[in-house]
Amino acid sequence: MRTKLNITEGIFPMPVLMVATYNEDGSVNVMNAAWGTMQERGTVALNLTETHKTVKNIKARGAFTVSIADAAHVAEADYFGVESGNTAADKFARSGLTASKAEAVDAPVINEFPLCLECEFVEYQDGKYGCGVIGKVVNVTADEKVMADGKLNMSLVNAIAFDPYTHGYYKVTERVGEAFKDGLKLKK
Repeated sequence: MRTKLNITEGIFPMPVLMVATYNEDGSVNVMNAAWGTMQERGTVALNLTETHKTVKNIKARGAFTVSIADAAHVAEADYFGVESGNTAADKFARSGLTASKAEAVDAPVINEFPLCLECEFVEYQDGKYGCGVIGKVVNVTADEKVMADGKLNMSLVNAIAFDPYTHGYYKVTERVGEAFKDGLKLKK
């Protein structure tokens, strides 16, 4: 038997992405975006409206970064979603986090988030079924603390996911299988 639920943005898990840009004055702006994904290898798609300060900054600077939020910084990640850069000029400063300039694009890297994609702005799409920022990933960096034997270890990232049904955050930490391998045993 199945229970009928209300229609919501009901894909779980939804990523908790920190989208960072520079404001006109060079200060850092960050927003929490759960509606984002890889459109294809090397292309990020973020479902963001043009009213966001972040979108205005992306268009002005031609660049942004996308960091994966981690369990150690849930409060800061959530703050970036409940406070608007349009009304709080010192939003990033209030978070207590720090930033460095990205290596390949004109955007900040939030030092405390362990995994970061540096993106060049490609286009803004606005259509009947959604809108958003499309970016080309030109560089990816990871904090050394999430590396093991020269490779990224996602279990160490302690990424968090958003639950749209109950508005909770969950840690995504345990590897449970091998992609492109485990299913082969069912192939005949």
